[in-house]
Amino acid sequence: MKKQIAIIGGGPSAFLLAAFLDTKKFDVTLYEKNKTAGRKFLVAGKGGFNLTHSESIDQLINKYTPSDFLEKALTNFSNTDFREWLENIRIPTYIGSSKRVYPKEGIKPIEVLNAILNYLKAKGITIKYEHTFSGWDDTNNPIINDIAIQADFTVFSLGGASWKVTGSQGDWLETFSKKGVKTKPFKPSNCAYQIDWDTSFIKNHEGTPLKNIAITCDGSTQKGEAVITKFGLEGNAIYGLSPQIRAQLTAAKKATVYVDFKPTFTFKVLNSKIKLSKHKNTTQILKKEIKLSAAQIDLLKTNLSKEDYLNTAILAENIKQFPLQITNTATIDEAISTVGGIDLTATTTNLELTNLPNQFCIGEMLDWDAPTGGYLLQGCVSTGVYVGNYLNDNG
Repeated sequence: MKKQIAIIGGGPSAFLLAAFLDTKKFDVTLYEKNKTAGRKFLVAGKGGFNLTHSESIDQLINKYTPSDFLEKALTNFSNTDFREWLENIRIPTYIGSSKRVYPKEGIKPIEVLNAILNYLKAKGITIKYEHTFSGWDDTNNPIINDIAIQADFTVFSLGGASWKVTGSQGDWLETFSKKGVKTKPFKPSNCAYQIDWDTSFIKNHEGTPLKNIAITCDGSTQKGEAVITKFGLEGNAIYGLSPQIRAQLTAAKKATVYVDFKPTFTFKVLNSKIKLSKHKNTTQILKKEIKLSAAQIDLLKTNLSKEDYLNTAILAENIKQFPLQITNTATIDEAISTVGGIDLTATTTNLELTNLPNQFCIGEMLDWDAPTGGYLLQGCVSTGVYVGNYLNDNG
């Protein structure tokens, strides 16, 4: 007789778990609280559908915080494995110029989702919509739509707390906490960060991108682009520094990042170019010789004294290491992802809850972090496959 597996939540980690479970061994039912599955998956696809990142597995693992937590899962089901699996369900992928992995041009997010759901249907996976988890009965059976579900194994894939419009509200956190599962409050990640800009500066440059820059915080550096907004700064060049920025904000209620406007120049080269420029006017040197944008030049002018702006060494130092003070994060609902949720000490190395035997947690509901660019989705699907393989071998 087959054992019963209940998967609670209908996102990428749940899909890949179901896809890898041995249906000759298990009857698998996936419970989704919305009328449709994968809503956050589709919303993420609107902003450029990064399925994963193509870098080497060692580099990939180091993008996660903490990196050792997901190492086994990522090694077990790597970015290459994910691409091969997608190819098998007729979703070919390609590597973009940023080394991010996308569906082949012309394939829409809804087509990727439908291909996955059709694969699960063909495997005999049952999906029940409008089924909401609310807790456990006295014998630790999960309660769904006010009815206790009998299952040999339960796997929770309830997501984080960002993008409430998709149903990802994180309202399950208190339920787990009351059950004695150690949790952490949700915090925004991969979000905008508040900077108190000079009034005249933001009036002239709101919405302007800072391209080809590098931002550093506590020794970690992220290259890319960031957009100046009325609230502060957002974009891939700062999203990847979320763990470091959050740590400073928690400790001191402020954080400092350093922007390198010209990562391709060393300080020595930059200093020499400014000194030897044929242009006499400093602003013209920065514009014509160093190729700084109007926003970058205005940032320097606004924040440096006239004497420092005209001092070649100080100017070059600030071009390479321009300080910006961050005072806050955007709200959770404005964030791309969240950290917090199930404390990592509350699970075994196989992602089983220590105080609820045969019940597991996967995906973003666990307290790990990753930058945008395909890393978040890869982390989610890898945890799903990891638990699926574990149950196949030990269930």
